[in-house]
Amino acid sequence: MSDQLEFHVVDVFTDVPFAGNQLAVVLGAESLSTAQMQTLARQFQLSETAFPLAPTVAERARGVDYRLRIFTPQSELPFAGHPSVGSAWLLARLGRLLPGRVVQACLAGELPLVVAPEGGPVELTGGSPTLSEPVDPAPSLAAIGLTAGDLAPRAPASRTAGTGLEYVYLPVRPDSLDLARPDLAALARLDVGAVHPIGRYAFAWDDATRTARARMFSWDMPTGEDPATGSAALGLGVWLVASGWLPADGTSTYTVTQGVEMGRPSLLECSVDSVAGAAWVARVSGRVALVARGQITVPTPTPYPPTPHPPPPNPAPRP
Repeated sequence: MSDQLEFHVVDVFTDVPFAGNQLAVVLGAESLSTAQMQTLARQFQLSETAFPLAPTVAERARGVDYRLRIFTPQSELPFAGHPSVGSAWLLARLGRLLPGRVVQACLAGELPLVVAPEGGPVELTGGSPTLSEPVDPAPSLAAIGLTAGDLAPRAPASRTAGTGLEYVYLPVRPDSLDLARPDLAALARLDVGAVHPIGRYAFAWDDATRTARARMFSWDMPTGEDPATGSAALGLGVWLVASGWLPADGTSTYTVTQGVEMGRPSLLECSVDSVAGAAWVARVSGRVALVARGQITVPTPTPYPPTPHPPPPNPAPRP
């Protein structure tokens, strides 16, 4: 293996460079260890770095087109939205995938995507929906600087939902969304014992346009906030159906805007299929813009493993 690897940086859920969610995609990484991939993700310091890999013989026989490993600067994720969309778009742009339906294997399973021709949008279908019983929103609100008074009037219960990664959904007033400020230590304390980080997804819903303006907070993001979260937009569809804010039966569409407060506006176009008040499949679609490409040095193998989840024990309380 060469001592240099090709990488590309793309912005996902936007068609304009320097907006959306940044993603580093490192190619030719089949020989890298998990620790080396984690080292590269820590070097890029983006919310995620993706490593597309050749499928195994068994995966290829099942119709898998590529494997994808996804890392935050802290650890590996089983699945994430913008790395999936961005990686599929880039592989098609480079001629390594044909436009149309493709299958990605990741730690969360084998997921279908549809890649539009000539650099068009990519649609990702999430994994099996999950939905919790109602949860107390107070700890999550406090960790992002809000209170119960910031919840939207007559809002349904907060719940944890997802399609591969889970989030706590917090429907808030539009003006309260602007006031949210993440406390990384408080968010980390909420995740103690969790297998993977559980983001706090605050959103203001416009029923007339079926649009959510959203912000997603997590302690494992470099700034504590993500400018576009495809996996959370998928889980939002699960929550919206269960809460009666989208129809109980049929296919519904909705739109998410995110990243505005960070100066990285993002647009996520979504749909969810539901039966008898329960979502059974959700999809998210978005565009991608190429920003940079280059070569990066292969890290020296190291015995030190990636930072594991859950996060370290509760820090001492503040005085």
